[in-house]
Amino acid sequence: MIITIDGAAGTGKSTVAKKVAEKLNIAYFDTGAMYRAFAFHILSENINPLDSISVVKAIMNFNFVFEGAGINKVYYVNNEDITSTLRTPEVTEISSIVSQYPNVRDALHQVQKDFALNQDAVFEGRDLGTVIFPNAEFKFFLKASNEVRAQRRFEEMRNKGINTSLHEVLEAIKQRDERDEGRKVAPLRCAEDAHLIDTSHLNADDVVQKIITMIEKCQ
Repeated sequence: MIITIDGAAGTGKSTVAKKVAEKLNIAYFDTGAMYRAFAFHILSENINPLDSISVVKAIMNFNFVFEGAGINKVYYVNNEDITSTLRTPEVTEISSIVSQYPNVRDALHQVQKDFALNQDAVFEGRDLGTVIFPNAEFKFFLKASNEVRAQRRFEEMRNKGINTSLHEVLEAIKQRDERDEGRKVAPLRCAEDAHLIDTSHLNADDVVQKIITMIEKCQ
C-alpha cells in the first residue's frame, strides 16, 4: 500500500505524514528532505545552483540515506549527518532551485520508487500523486491559506533558532509556490483522484484522523 500526501510548504504535510505512518506502522519517506539533502550537497560542493550542468553532474557523487523513524530520523549525505541543516533558509532556497531541473528530478524519482519496492509506505512531497505514484492506493493533497502557512513556518524556524521575520517567510513561501506551480516538469498540483484537505483551521491530529478514517473506510 502506497499513500501519498502532497502539498505546498506550511500545509502541515510533514507532521501529518509522519503521524499517519506511525499510526499505520508503515514506512515514511520525506521527499522534501531528499531534495534539501541534495541542496546541501550543492552548497557544500560550492556549486552555483543556477549552473544546471554542474548541478546535474553533482548527482554522480550524491549518496543519500536515512535511518530511524518519526522525529528520530537522521539524514546522511556521503556519510555526513546533515539533519540539523535541512530546514535552514539557504538550503530551502537552493532546494527550490535545483528541484526544477528535469535530470535532477529523474534521478531522485528513482530513489523514491526504489524505496517503495516490497513495502507499504507513506510518501510526502509535491508531485507524488501526479508523477511518482499515479496509481497509489490513497492520495491526499493538503492546502492552507498563505497567512496560516507563513505563521506555521515562522514559528517552526523561530523554535529552531533561525532568525527571520514573518514577512520574509511569507514572501519566501509565495516565491516557492510560484516556482513549484510554474515549473515545466512535475509542477505542484492536486491529482484529480486525490482527497483535498484544507488544514487552515485544523491541527495535525485532526488531519491525521481524517486521513486514517478515509483509509479505513476503503479497506
